[in-house]
Amino acid sequence: MAHTINDACTNCGVCEDECPVGAISEADDARVIDADTCTDCGACVDVCPVDAIEGP
Repeated sequence: MAHTINDACTNCGVCEDECPVGAISEADDARVIDADTCTDCGACVDVCPVDAIEGP
C-alpha cells in the first residue's frame, strides 16, 4: 500500500521535489500520490512541513 496525502496538505510541493520515483503530482489544488508508482520509501514524509503524508 502506498503513502497517502491527507486534507492537511497545503500544496507547497516540497514532497513532489523529494520523491525519487516521481509518484507525487498536483491535482485539484493539492498533491496526490500515485499508488502504482510509490515505493513507500518515506522520503516525502520526512520533508512535509504539515505532516500531511501518512504511511501504509
